[in-house]
Amino acid sequence: MNPESPEANGATRTRLSRVDGQAGELIIGGFRLEDLAPKASFEEVAFLLWNDRLPAQTELAGLRASLAGERILSPEARQALETARKLEAGPMDALRFAVEAEALQQAGSDDQPGWQAQAIRLVARVPILVAAYDRLRAGFAPVDPPAELGHVAAFLFSLKGVEASAAAVRALETYFNTVVDHGLNASTFAARVVASTHSDMAASIAAALAALKGPLHGGAPGPALTMIETIGRRMTSSGRTLAAETEAFVRETIAGGGRLMGFGHRVYKVRDPRADVLGQAADRLAEDQEHADFLERARAIEAVTLRVLEELKPGRNLRTNVEFYTAMLLQCLRLPPDLFTATFASARVAGWTAHILEQRFDGRLIRPLEAYVGPRDRVWVPIEDRSPNGG
Repeated sequence: MNPESPEANGATRTRLSRVDGQAGELIIGGFRLEDLAPKASFEEVAFLLWNDRLPAQTELAGLRASLAGERILSPEARQALETARKLEAGPMDALRFAVEAEALQQAGSDDQPGWQAQAIRLVARVPILVAAYDRLRAGFAPVDPPAELGHVAAFLFSLKGVEASAAAVRALETYFNTVVDHGLNASTFAARVVASTHSDMAASIAAALAALKGPLHGGAPGPALTMIETIGRRMTSSGRTLAAETEAFVRETIAGGGRLMGFGHRVYKVRDPRADVLGQAADRLAEDQEHADFLERARAIEAVTLRVLEELKPGRNLRTNVEFYTAMLLQCLRLPPDLFTATFASARVAGWTAHILEQRFDGRLIRPLEAYVGPRDRVWVPIEDRSPNGG
């Protein structure tokens, strides 16, 4: 690494992904996102992150078999999900609870093969836990997916109890590939910090899930969908055109100091490449008339929003981000909005495990320096001499 490059002063070194916000570029395992996500299977991407190369055909078949063999809802996890259901916990809390329950009955050897086996187990089980909880809270029993299904197809089967169409599987697989890793974001950093202490992998994943639950990190797709639906309802009641209602909504939100979820990004100063990839995946789903009307409305809302944002906040480059297209795509796939973040976790767990493996075998404890901004010259005053307000 060039010591003059921006990465040289980073919190850690990684080969997994690189985010270039100025150029609007995301590299996953050496591949441009646009070249990888629409073409690869999720199993190929997971193998790439774990092994720094794409798998041969026999290796891919072996990984598929290993993942299929781990799609098991353990008694401990089932009990955790049942408890979460009784408490009416949200999907992210239920998932974290179940992952920690899984860890209590799993012991792996403390070497690289043992940790890789734990990674496969967690990647296989997180989507099953998400699907099982969604079914339990709806009053249905969890279902086991057929072993011959691929990873994403198995997730959809576990949710719906029937095999999804090839188009739906490809759309969700593209989504999984798109969000599998994204630099040193909050949840990934949390996972790496815990892993650097030599804690176990499940604890590191639980930390990542806790960080992802926060609405500033993982909660935007739901509100983005809410915005689309709210504008639609307002249009119906007001009689105004979609364009006029969208413009009014955007102006009111900005004037009130609110945020437009699905637009702008902390890192990307130009386009969000993930939005482009998911937009194309959504367009392919729009070939089905069932989804065409919703997607057409969302695209129209997007166009007006971008125009008004450029007028109200010139030069800010507040472009459409991945959350807007995530909302579009997952809505077309009929996933409940409160399951969006847990579905994201079902994909990102592969990236988290890859980071944990990288950090664990790097061997260094992450201990960032802080910038102290408090006073330095206070004088001790005995309690009997302090003012009523302390001191």
